[in-house]
Amino acid sequence: MATIGFIGIGNMGTGMARNLVGAGHEVTVFDLDAEKASGIEGAMVAASGEAAAAGRDIIITMLPAGPIVAKVYRDTIIPNAAPDTLFIDCSTIDVETARILAEEAHGAGFRMLDAPVSGGVAGADAGTLAFMVGGSAEGFAQAEPILGVMGAKVVHCGEAGAGQGIKICNNMMLAIQMISVAEGFALAEKLGLSPRSLFDVSSAASGQCWSLTTYCPMPGVGPQTSADKDYQPGFAAGLMHKDLGLAMEAASGVGADVAFGRAAYDVYERMVEAGDAGVDFSGVIRGKRGVS
Repeated sequence: MATIGFIGIGNMGTGMARNLVGAGHEVTVFDLDAEKASGIEGAMVAASGEAAAAGRDIIITMLPAGPIVAKVYRDTIIPNAAPDTLFIDCSTIDVETARILAEEAHGAGFRMLDAPVSGGVAGADAGTLAFMVGGSAEGFAQAEPILGVMGAKVVHCGEAGAGQGIKICNNMMLAIQMISVAEGFALAEKLGLSPRSLFDVSSAASGQCWSLTTYCPMPGVGPQTSADKDYQPGFAAGLMHKDLGLAMEAASGVGADVAFGRAAYDVYERMVEAGDAGVDFSGVIRGKRGVS
């Protein structure tokens, strides 16, 4: 079993760390919110990030933004980690920062992987996340058994930064699809059509996608989703807005045409500005339906 330091125990990190403990790993956690860190039965709670990083086989981070990730690695993890510690950053950040940090870690004698996730809080709790991993083949081989405890699908996407790149492309597609499904249901409703009929037809026809068949934004049809729980967040609109911003930044850097991605970014920006950053991203349908 591995000794693991886990820094960043938020909504996602909590379930991930619990699954590592459940698999028998020795897990030490740290979060600025001590209450969150202390809520994982079987994990040791470190008094500081430095203490969580010291003497571990593997360090996993789950942090909210690129500048924070960079600061934690530069100031806390790299100076305090034991030789040969493997770094796995599961945050969603910009590709360039991921690549720079991997280079800095390599220069200090460490392997570092970017391994953002998809699957939301439910996937983190159930251990069914999808991991998109960037970094060396050697680092991936070492990390794969650990990531497999927390996820149902672990894919090596390429060298450093590739995991982050795949994640933002995936989430841009997801946002576009969710908005299209929301607009379809809103139009059907205004035409006086049955939402159940639209679901039954489209989920087996050419309009099918994950945002319809698995995570339908219309309450009362399909499998139970956030829509049936007043849009309590599995994946908050504010996080989708952040990821779309990363996608727009990346697209600008390489001159990619992402017109629908830009439109999706604008939709979620309006949702955030309206005070709905904490609402599930599928709640975008409320604006389309004209309901609150």
